[in-house]
Amino acid sequence: MLLARALRAAAALRPALPPRRPLSSLPPRALLPPPPLARSLWQRSDGGGWRGALLRPRRGSAGGVSCGCGGLHTEGDKAFAQFLTDEIKEERKIQKHKALPKVSGGWELEVHGTEARLVRKVAGEKITVTFNINNSIPPAVDDEAPEEQKPDEQEEPDITSTPNFVVEVIKDDTKQTLVLDCHYPEDEVGHEGEEESDIFTIREVSFQPTGESDWKDTNYTLNTDSLDWALYDHLMDFLADRGVDNTFADELIELSTALEHQEYIKFLEDLKSFVKCQ
Repeated sequence: MLLARALRAAAALRPALPPRRPLSSLPPRALLPPPPLARSLWQRSDGGGWRGALLRPRRGSAGGVSCGCGGLHTEGDKAFAQFLTDEIKEERKIQKHKALPKVSGGWELEVHGTEARLVRKVAGEKITVTFNINNSIPPAVDDEAPEEQKPDEQEEPDITSTPNFVVEVIKDDTKQTLVLDCHYPEDEVGHEGEEESDIFTIREVSFQPTGESDWKDTNYTLNTDSLDWALYDHLMDFLADRGVDNTFADELIELSTALEHQEYIKFLEDLKSFVKCQ
């Protein structure tokens, strides 16, 4: 009894503590101001968002920018377009024919892109000559220049188009067309003063159905490599009588060269527009 009274007396003499505040009276954590270094990546991207900042192209990067056409534009493209502009100007300066030259002998010209067709009608016959300028320029041959001649003084040879061409002879009221495949031998082109030499040769001869665009491989084709010379000469005379001779072959080279140069300039212009995305 005496111990219990002593403890109660000691407790009565201890100073009273202030009452504890309930947890509900504290301000919510979400309403407390954030510490100074707690800014989000979205705030650090100047309003564009951290994803936008990562995807935004760097200034001066090699990837270039787009003009809105969906294509890529780089400094290399700009230099390429300028080069093409200068190249087109130079090609126009050396262009010999602003319009395609005509072929003498009453030939009518039809052009469809890189393919050209010459048509002539004579005494119940229709003669058609067709050629394509693609891959018609023979490879350049590097001739050794004289030692005393400087490289800058060497004249570049003129580019000449010598395409293979096909002659079709159609007679009225017949169901067959005589087809002669001709070409320019490399050792004959450019030789002058050789009147007896033919500047073109016949390579193959065959008959094909008249009016059909697709020729049949099952029809017999005569190869002239092993042909008797007498028969070959008659075939050449057959063509000459219908206007396909050395004069025609020379004029065809001039026409093909002009057409090839015209299409080359057009290709450069299209390439420039493609690079510049115009």
